[in-house]
Amino acid sequence: MARIVVIGGHGKIAMQLHPQLVEADHRVTAVVRNPDHVAEVEGTGAHAVVADVEQLDTDAFAELVGGHDAIVWSAGAGGGNPARTKAVDEEAAIRSMDAAAAAGVGRYVMVSYNGAGPDHGVDPQTPFWHYAEAKAKADEHLRGTNLDWTVLGPSKLTDGPATGSINVAGRAEGSGEVSRANVARVIAESLEANGTVGRTIEFHDGGTPIGDALR
Repeated sequence: MARIVVIGGHGKIAMQLHPQLVEADHRVTAVVRNPDHVAEVEGTGAHAVVADVEQLDTDAFAELVGGHDAIVWSAGAGGGNPARTKAVDEEAAIRSMDAAAAAGVGRYVMVSYNGAGPDHGVDPQTPFWHYAEAKAKADEHLRGTNLDWTVLGPSKLTDGPATGSINVAGRAEGSGEVSRANVARVIAESLEANGTVGRTIEFHDGGTPIGDALR
């Protein structure tokens, strides 16, 4: 049994992740910003904690995540506001990584996107550029830590079913789609598989069982 804290605990992916982790006998802490979401989140079996990650400094983050074995970052500003995108997707994410190191939380799984990185190629004139920049900086910071990190890069998200099968692909091949339900399964299996540590895994829906694809 592991103690896992999921940041962005009311998100569509996280809400499908919690029951899987609980069923696997893990203790799940779901960090949510809106207290109105507590009951819904706790209906999945997770324990909800209300905190605004945008407002937490590193020390407060360390207090929040201390005592856990792993962190899953599945939070995001949701786009539309460049300043808030930078504050959440970059700055708060980086503080959470520094806090993990300070609190002795060794495992960190980042939910990013397919094609993220300094050479993302997104047009600076488009709204998505701010998100792409924020994720590139956060992901690179994580890769530079001593944490047991994994960066997951799902392609375009859909509300399709959990097929339990994906294809792991590089950017050139990863232009497909992936269901949020499958992303949740990938997160859960990544936490169980030591072979995912230190890897960036880009993927989309496909024909290979997730466990085999991650290996």
